[in-house]
Amino acid sequence: MPTSEPDRVPGRRTAHFAVVDPATGETFDEAPDQQPDELDAVVDRAHRAWHGWRADPAARTTALRVAADAVETAGDDLARLLTREQGKPLAESYAEIARTAARLRYFADLAPRTRRITDGRPVHSEIRWRPLGPVAAIVPWNFPLQLAAAKFAPALAAGNTMVLKPSPFTPLATQLLGSVLATALPEDVLTVVTGREPLGARLASHPGIRHVTFTGSVPTGRAVAEAAAASLAQITLELGGNDAAVLLHDVEVDRIADRLFWAAFRNCGQVCMAVKRVYAPARLHAEVVEALAQRAKTVAVGAGLDPDTRLGPVNNAPQLARIEQVAKQALADGARAAAGGHRLDGPGYFFAPTILTDVPPGSPVVAEEQFGPVLPVLPYRSLDEAVDAANGTGFGLGGSVWGTDLDQAEVVADRLECGTAWINHHAELSLAQPFAGVKNSGVGVAGGPWGLYGNLRPFVVHRPQEE
Repeated sequence: MPTSEPDRVPGRRTAHFAVVDPATGETFDEAPDQQPDELDAVVDRAHRAWHGWRADPAARTTALRVAADAVETAGDDLARLLTREQGKPLAESYAEIARTAARLRYFADLAPRTRRITDGRPVHSEIRWRPLGPVAAIVPWNFPLQLAAAKFAPALAAGNTMVLKPSPFTPLATQLLGSVLATALPEDVLTVVTGREPLGARLASHPGIRHVTFTGSVPTGRAVAEAAAASLAQITLELGGNDAAVLLHDVEVDRIADRLFWAAFRNCGQVCMAVKRVYAPARLHAEVVEALAQRAKTVAVGAGLDPDTRLGPVNNAPQLARIEQVAKQALADGARAAAGGHRLDGPGYFFAPTILTDVPPGSPVVAEEQFGPVLPVLPYRSLDEAVDAANGTGFGLGGSVWGTDLDQAEVVADRLECGTAWINHHAELSLAQPFAGVKNSGVGVAGGPWGLYGNLRPFVVHRPQEE
């Protein structure tokens, strides 16, 4: 019977760690705390499974389609468990599960193309593509299922097998997803391992892993790259962002305020490519602050399982402490909270949706990625000043430009130093497009055919032409 859990070391009793409901701050379940030395057996099984999985592309396509159906069938259970451990509103959990199934279907129908090389020589040369072998994915807690699928769907479609490690803050829904997928996939093609560090470090450095894909912080990403270098494994790193939204002088604030607010606050601001800074023309700055603050003051904040909730809690205590710190520092630096600025009373990890004005540009809430429900709004006097400020960060994941003159907006968007620039919206991605950052926002490309080819290596065959 397929399984999503590794073999246990004989005679060892598996330890467990607590999983906390961020809406209450209380433990509601536990997950296996698997140890680094258990990974040898897991990777060995993944390698054995790889030989059969890579051999039949048609069977892979069928299995991934069946897997997508299985995810949708289990949607209710997955959504409720995801909300319970991550905190997001239930509607957002359902959307994440739909995206997970959609990725499986998209990559099920995507296949690499053999290409002939014509260079004038009397040689028939073809570029073919081969899978890498067992690959590893280390996934964060903000979108545990969707980001897992962004990694395992192209990897499996390419003919690799995968060992998947979720964050210790959100292990349960991923573990359940592994069990669901195991009903559609051959044994050991996808294995979910759960545990605290140094499990992730050992997985990244395991000599049997040929590609490591990671989403998370810059410091951890550097550690993952260093660990993977020991075995010369390929790496794909998505390391977050500090996305800027630049509002042009002709922007109609009332028309874009809702979209701009949710571009910053969806999933409680815990989105790598969320708007994290807003630059508004000086003459419109007060209007923008008021429009966003009004929405921050009236949005329904609460437990994700409450059907009236639009904004859930911060996922975990360390992240809540960081958000409190950057907000407190901004206020100490002279900023003013037009809305929020404080933790909410009561149980759980709730922070009031916060709009900050009069923020010094060097304050950490502007210069760093806050990754929570706190948004600074900064005025500018010239467009060059705004673009320079937007680009004045070590990150380069995404950015957006907002205005009524779309041609001018596109000119400004083309000046942003990032992997994706949007006009009059933000953080909307097609499954068919590449997703990559510049500067400290990452290494490698995910999404679309680029994501598939990132899990393959070229293989060239030369033969003489027939005489």
